[in-house]
Amino acid sequence: MNKDTILIVDDEPSVLSSLYRSLRSEPWEVLTELSGEQALVRLGERPIKVVISDERMAKMQGTEFLAVARALYPQTVRIMLTGHASLESAISVINNGGIFRFLTKPWNDDDIKQVVREALLKYDREQAVLDAIKSLDDRPDLLPHIEKKYPGISKFILDKQCAELLSSLTDGDLAELLHLLEPGDKVS
Repeated sequence: MNKDTILIVDDEPSVLSSLYRSLRSEPWEVLTELSGEQALVRLGERPIKVVISDERMAKMQGTEFLAVARALYPQTVRIMLTGHASLESAISVINNGGIFRFLTKPWNDDDIKQVVREALLKYDREQAVLDAIKSLDDRPDLLPHIEKKYPGISKFILDKQCAELLSSLTDGDLAELLHLLEPGDKVS
């Protein structure tokens, strides 16, 4: 079984080390990078579920890094952790980086672990929805039934842009939708 992978990006080695120590006792693989450029290379090498990035870094700011990461790896959940939060940078990272949470330094170890757990859950949930949607290629007969139950949803499914939208469904609705997409189900 593969461990969930977390990537921490900060240009201060002491911050990376501290965050690594905070998270290493968890059942995750924790990777670190000293720049957004290096982090983008790492993201291209292997699947990473969660990225935690500082805002103020040399060369590539966190907002720029998270926006590029969002464009290249949209399923990766993005978290901003910064000690220099300005309203302008917060708005920019939320709008352009599509972040899951915005946290400030200094952090509480228990709080950051909980946020990472929630981010991993979000990733896994959205991936389950994407996998189920891919199964529609083999079961086109289900789409009208799903559209009847959730009017308007088929345009998102067909556009393959629905993970974020579907992640807002209640657990019950999501479970029902995933059940409908299971192989071998009959449409009533």
